[in-house]
Amino acid sequence: MHNGTTITQFIIEEQRHIQGASGDFTSLLNDIITAIKVISNVVNKGALIGVMGSAESENVQGETQKELDVITNEIFIKSNEWAGHLCAMASEEMDDIYPIPAQYPRGKYLLVFDPLDGSSNVDVNISVGTIFSVLRCQGESDAPSAQDFMQPGTQQVCAGYALYGSSTMLVLTSGHGVNGFTLDRDIGEFILTHPNMTIPEDTKEFAINASNQRFWEKPVQRYVEEALAGKTGPRAKDFNMRWVASMVAEVHRILMRGGIFMYPKDTKDPTRAGKLRLLYEANPMSFIVEQAGGASSTGRERILDVQPDGLHQRVPVILGSRNEVETVISYHKA
Repeated sequence: MHNGTTITQFIIEEQRHIQGASGDFTSLLNDIITAIKVISNVVNKGALIGVMGSAESENVQGETQKELDVITNEIFIKSNEWAGHLCAMASEEMDDIYPIPAQYPRGKYLLVFDPLDGSSNVDVNISVGTIFSVLRCQGESDAPSAQDFMQPGTQQVCAGYALYGSSTMLVLTSGHGVNGFTLDRDIGEFILTHPNMTIPEDTKEFAINASNQRFWEKPVQRYVEEALAGKTGPRAKDFNMRWVASMVAEVHRILMRGGIFMYPKDTKDPTRAGKLRLLYEANPMSFIVEQAGGASSTGRERILDVQPDGLHQRVPVILGSRNEVETVISYHKA
């Protein structure tokens, strides 16, 4: 038998500290957790049940979808549409919003999610994850629109991610710190294993896709060049470089031991302000990182202050250990 705190117990105890809490949000989180457990099982079985490879389709961004992208998106929808907590959902894998069908009651929350972050890694058995964020519905629940989702990251009620790696972990914040839970498959419950996660202010580790170096703006080029110069350079310390091509895996490493992750603005595609999606990736991860004591920026402004103007808006992302993020920001101002 386990002796730890289950995520259900943790959420209920947190709810008791909120005056006037109805339990609606707690129930919504339980539905999200159910979806994550199902996705974890599907990802874990992968080739055994024949769900690897391409789905031979594209999402709204023109990216080739993996079969698991489509499957996990459907899992998230079916797990969360029926209970009456949500007004609508939006996903990286869908062109438009998904209003809760008329046969189900509608609630006061909005759910945005990336059902399988890093899905390009699934065929080579590298860690992938799920990212989600909860907002309050600002308009009429019986007629939700994309405009209801156009809220800056500061308005998030909750954000979290699941990491499907050597173990399945769920990392969660509702604005009162960050806590990590590990799935105990024997009992089917997430157990609190990483309470009060914090990011060190300093680091000697950075993560960036170096193949894009020739397209980076000068501030990012300067930062990486100085880091690579090590002790002989102006930073006077040696750095390690990492790149997993899965934002969940990158952010999780930063939460565990510090670091800085960068997917900056570049000139590779001048029509795009950045690579990562504001609603589905940048905002929830920035909320988590800031709650853990880190910082998050586009290089020019705090990500959580960006006013969304579209469901699939992209932004540059620089996040992680506070002092390193601030160094990159200072280079943008120089």
